[in-house]
Amino acid sequence: MSPNFFSKKRIPAKLPKNMQVVVDKLKKSKNKEDCLKRVYDILSKKYVGDRLKTYTRLFDLIVSDINKLWSKKGFMHCTNINYLMRILLVNSGLFKDEDIKSKWTLIWYFSPHQYLKVRLSQNKFVNVDVWGKVYRIKFGDYAHGFN
Repeated sequence: MSPNFFSKKRIPAKLPKNMQVVVDKLKKSKNKEDCLKRVYDILSKKYVGDRLKTYTRLFDLIVSDINKLWSKKGFMHCTNINYLMRILLVNSGLFKDEDIKSKWTLIWYFSPHQYLKVRLSQNKFVNVDVWGKVYRIKFGDYAHGFN
């Protein structure tokens, strides 16, 4: 299956068992913001961004099998991390897929990078960039420019 860089990948109907365990815990979140922060913490402990590997592991971009993605640890492309985040948030029952927007920016002014803009309420959105956490990008911000 080819990657969907500019359209959303379909949320799978069935999740890996150990991912479903995480979703079941997320369903107990106090509210959307609590759930989003929990997902951010879970994913940022499991996956990291890496500028060099972004270019040396281009073939990882075409992986879209949820079992393969969820079983990985360490480096993962921003688009794949964001796909996992969407899956967790939507399956938590607190978010609809329409609450999660994929956004694009440039890092070092030439390297394309995806982050998410997540709706917490009617007028409140938060930027989320798990890939960028290793570069000290904090929750609520995203990598851009020379971060």
